[in-house]
Amino acid sequence: MEIIQSIESMQRRSCSLKRSGKRIGMVPTMGYFHEGHLSLMRLARSKADIVVVSNFVNPTQFAPTEDLDKYPRNFERDCHKAETIPVDIMFAPRNEDMYPEDFRTYVEVGEWGKKLCGLSRPAHFRGVTTIVLKLFNIVQPDIAVFGWKDAQQFLILCRMVKDMNLPIEMIGGDIVREPDGLAMSSRNKYLTPEERKDAVILSRSLKEAREMIERGAMEADVLKERIRKMVNGAQYGRLDYVEIVSRETLEPLSRVQKGESLIALAAYFGEARLIDNIRY
Repeated sequence: MEIIQSIESMQRRSCSLKRSGKRIGMVPTMGYFHEGHLSLMRLARSKADIVVVSNFVNPTQFAPTEDLDKYPRNFERDCHKAETIPVDIMFAPRNEDMYPEDFRTYVEVGEWGKKLCGLSRPAHFRGVTTIVLKLFNIVQPDIAVFGWKDAQQFLILCRMVKDMNLPIEMIGGDIVREPDGLAMSSRNKYLTPEERKDAVILSRSLKEAREMIERGAMEADVLKERIRKMVNGAQYGRLDYVEIVSRETLEPLSRVQKGESLIALAAYFGEARLIDNIRY
């Protein structure tokens, strides 16, 4: 596996690969790989000639009070895991190169970044769209793979690609879960054993909502109230939000619409803010 740090080197490498007719698949990440990340790399591997994984903890998507400094990092471990896929190129740029002192330009997808997680993290999605557009311009992928675990992020990035006429095929990989149902996340590392045991209520509440829908309960308020009671009933859980929205517009739905709905939630367990969702 080739490791590239320089932006200019990565651009030259991508141009050379594309001139030779290679199809580039990209998986943007912030590192500290778990099986969820690896599943996205495998998906990219199945659809591209060359797989590029970016490994960059993006400071512009963290608020000053958030966990940028303690966000888990282990580059050597990441490289070892990526080589098992195998990944062809690990792009690991330096912060000072991605955001020089005179950096001024940011990208936003209108009001979409102000909904759901954007209510608690108002600058988060501006940082996400900015860094992903920069990475796309550097790597020039033909396809890009993101996880549905970050559903709002994936939908916002798909909208950015469409609005900006980027020639990139966007692919979403399914959520990868622990055996008990908890969605895999780098931030699960923050959980104490007691919080970790409690956090499974997120996936259980979503499973309960799906079962209610299958029994005919389509009213959004009824489903959301059930999820609220379950999550807030956990000893260590504190719900941030639960919403049922259209996957096309991110607007709230009063009733679940089959094939179009996203049930998304976020909750705090100690220091960890965890997210999860189901599509229906």
